[in-house]
Amino acid sequence: MPTDLRYAGPSHRGTTGVSTAFGTFGELLQGVLPGTDGDFLVTLPIARWTVATFRTDPESTTVRVVPDHKRKAARLISMIMEELPVPLGGFLALDSALPEGKGLASSSADLVATARAAGNALGILMPPRRIESYLSRIEPTDGVLYDSIVAYDHRRVRLREALGSLPSMTVVGIDEGGIVDTVAFNRIPKPFTATEHREYARLLDRLAVAVRDGDLSEVGAVATRSAEMNQALRPKRTLERMTSICEEAGGLGVVAAHSGTSLGILIDNADPDRSRKIVRAVQACSALAGNVTTYRTLSFGPDR
Repeated sequence: MPTDLRYAGPSHRGTTGVSTAFGTFGELLQGVLPGTDGDFLVTLPIARWTVATFRTDPESTTVRVVPDHKRKAARLISMIMEELPVPLGGFLALDSALPEGKGLASSSADLVATARAAGNALGILMPPRRIESYLSRIEPTDGVLYDSIVAYDHRRVRLREALGSLPSMTVVGIDEGGIVDTVAFNRIPKPFTATEHREYARLLDRLAVAVRDGDLSEVGAVATRSAEMNQALRPKRTLERMTSICEEAGGLGVVAAHSGTSLGILIDNADPDRSRKIVRAVQACSALAGNVTTYRTLSFGPDR
């Protein structure tokens, strides 16, 4: 057993741990940088969460997971329990406000919340690097372990850079339908050229400065360009129209779930014309896709 697990030992009555992880609305930017291992994404945290509750059962050696289709979470909890010095069972319940297969990091949120809840129940430390070591054996992962907008190597499951926080925005989102398997998607070879790799590097530099400065207009511009470039990999049939709606409504830009089915229009929550812009975007998006959901982006830190 790794020496830093600090397992507290089983309780005769069992112990319960509860934790959460937020989702993301797609990515502000996702692509491939120059050089090897260049795959990256930049998160857009939203105020939607998965809540995980884990209760140990000292009378059992098996773990039951509800809902039972959460196989990745079941695999993760089994990996954690296998490292314990004594056999121990339990019960894991997941309650998520994040739709599955849409590009909102539902699977990543499930896994991070599960690891944290198990750690709380077992008295085991679960810092990000330990959680990442588990997740890297399961699937490519969004950077929802970090209370920040981050540049993240989702294939290798490691942090590239914490960029900071942004003022709150509203995302007026649509779903083009269907679901996307994250694991299968990340096996697809990226079609980007060396010129495009260099453009992604420039976009990441622009976005890092924009987050530092709280420049939401620049954030929207980078997000829109990333959505456009992703058309070569997983095209969104409504992107052109969503871009027009964004311009007509006075939005900041269009954000895409690059490996999902969602598109959204970003609107500054501090904009004095915010309500009118949201209504206008919702009406146009509803006419386009027939389904509209609004989300609030998360801000972190005392100055946001």
